[in-house]
Amino acid sequence: MLKIRLTRLGAKKNPFYRVVVIDSKEARNGTPVATVGWYDPAKKDAPVKLNEEEILHWLEVGAQPTDTVRSILKKNGIMTKFAEAKK
Repeated sequence: MLKIRLTRLGAKKNPFYRVVVIDSKEARNGTPVATVGWYDPAKKDAPVKLNEEEILHWLEVGAQPTDTVRSILKKNGIMTKFAEAKK
């Protein structure tokens, strides 16, 4: 099963995350199938850059977002677009 989850990068106590599509049995920093964005919680207002078209494609294929990624997608309105496209 494919998951959309965060991969940690950055220095010690200064995290930076990539949003990736990866097999659920792979390690956290394993080889991703696709990189669909990034998230930087260390900066003010926690900037996020997401490739909306790719994420919607992977959700349609059956990839499941983790809880953290799901909340990020909800804040950016991608989950509502996915729900509308499903109907």
